[in-house]
Amino acid sequence: MCGIVGYLGKKEAAPILFEALKKLEYRGYDSYGFATSDGSKIWLDKSTGKISETKPKELPGKIGIAHTRWATHGGVTAENAHPHTDCNGEIVVVHNGIIENYQELRKELLDKGHEFKSETDTEIIPHLIEEYMKENDFATSVVKTLNRLEGSFAVAIVNVKANKMTVARKGSPLVLGIGKDEYFVASDIPAFLEHTKQVMYLHDGDIVTFDGGIEVFSTLEGKKVERKIDTVAWDAEQAMKGEFEHYMLKEISEQADVIKRAISQDSKEIMDIARQINEAKGIFLVACGTASYACTSASYFFSKVAGKHINVVLGSEFPYYKHFLTPKTLVIAVSQSGETADTLESVRVAKEAGARVISLVNVMGSTLMRESDQHLLLNAGPEIGVASTKVYTAMLVVLYLLAYATIGKFDEGRKKIRRLYLDVYKLTSATMRKNIKALAEKIKSRDHLFLLGRGHQYPTAEEAALKVKEISYIHAESFAGGELKHGPIALIEKGTPAIFFVSPDNEKEIISNASEIKARGGFVVGVGSKNNEVFDFWIKTPEAGDLNPILQIIPMQLLAYELAVLRGCNPDMPRNLAKSVTVK
Repeated sequence: MCGIVGYLGKKEAAPILFEALKKLEYRGYDSYGFATSDGSKIWLDKSTGKISETKPKELPGKIGIAHTRWATHGGVTAENAHPHTDCNGEIVVVHNGIIENYQELRKELLDKGHEFKSETDTEIIPHLIEEYMKENDFATSVVKTLNRLEGSFAVAIVNVKANKMTVARKGSPLVLGIGKDEYFVASDIPAFLEHTKQVMYLHDGDIVTFDGGIEVFSTLEGKKVERKIDTVAWDAEQAMKGEFEHYMLKEISEQADVIKRAISQDSKEIMDIARQINEAKGIFLVACGTASYACTSASYFFSKVAGKHINVVLGSEFPYYKHFLTPKTLVIAVSQSGETADTLESVRVAKEAGARVISLVNVMGSTLMRESDQHLLLNAGPEIGVASTKVYTAMLVVLYLLAYATIGKFDEGRKKIRRLYLDVYKLTSATMRKNIKALAEKIKSRDHLFLLGRGHQYPTAEEAALKVKEISYIHAESFAGGELKHGPIALIEKGTPAIFFVSPDNEKEIISNASEIKARGGFVVGVGSKNNEVFDFWIKTPEAGDLNPILQIIPMQLLAYELAVLRGCNPDMPRNLAKSVTVK
């Protein structure tokens, strides 16, 4: 995943591009680059490193594009950083996605005399446009080029001679911002939110040209199409770090308000989806990463509260279940970004089988939202940190509401979840953070960390392990408590940290597991409402019964954060990761 931005208007482009790109750094932080045009030449600047660690560049021109990279094809070098140009330096391109047939196209272009400066798949795009322009105009050449590309892409292209910008998307996100006498292009809305809330969401196959206005053409339909302009509910302040040192800490701290927003759903929509769940013959929750653990947690909840069996399948594995799909199947796809490649592939597989698809998604206008038969927004607000925190909580809340709604207890469920507001607020307080930091100090030098739960707290252990792994780089592994003696206990050594999630319905068994770890020299941490003599360290969380997963994950988010900070890691930008996986 990479971040791209573009600007066309009456202001100098470079300062606007610089600030916009900083807001997209969570999408990639290996390298960055800028290109502007003053109508006579392309002004180019690119480098390795993070955009947040450099200063604005003085590049002339009122049209420009920029890019922050998460490397896929080619190493992290200035040569491989975007933007890329054609041989003549007249066509310049930034790209998010993967061109699967780039080797074949590169060879074709090399045979025709084109010279390449990078190892990237992206560089074939300006060269292919250049080649087609030998016999066609610029617009036709862009269409011909895009139709040759296999794979996914979001691109912004500047033609210096015409002083025009063209953008297009297929499988990768791209949204337009519509200002007064100016236009913005970005991979995500926060990039331009301080300038405008008016947005246009592009569909797959859309090509947009800017020439005193906006014209949208569809490569799929081969003609001009209309795309409506929407108003974003988010404001610029929500997408800013404010007084917090990191976005991750800010987003953890916002979770009490997230709960309020998540339960403020239209009851008619919730009840309608609940009706479809009740009527379906086979229900699948499909997601990847953090969202998949929210789905697993919800499956326990549906089982206990509603007496329903829900299949939870990873997006990458779902196509192998296609033989079970029928027109009576209901697939509920869950995603923060709505752009996760494997989840989108699952949706397409489901629709080919005639199944109905409902999405739970946080980003308005996302591909998942548009490709679903029906959608429900999570209302968590913009999430910038790569490791999802507040959106995980929003997913749990909405899924739990749906479970209550299937048994006609929507209002009762909403009241129970609303009561968690003060508990969540206290769990994100400075006092809790101080307590968690003390634990982080004790275990920061360990190479391994184990997390155990039973029943509906097993998914909590899984999500907690993921947070520790992706943010602090400590190997963290989760187990169902009953599996401990089936092999994992062999890994326990003196001082090995093991965290246990405790509820009244699993207390006896999980404390027994903790005792087994303690007997072998492990460092035992308990998470729950009651202390126990077996605990070497206790994290107190209020007792919330079946809603414990909403409360008990919050101290684990803080633990991952504090471990990252103590170990010198940047929690907002973990190595090798990006906010959403938009390529397979």
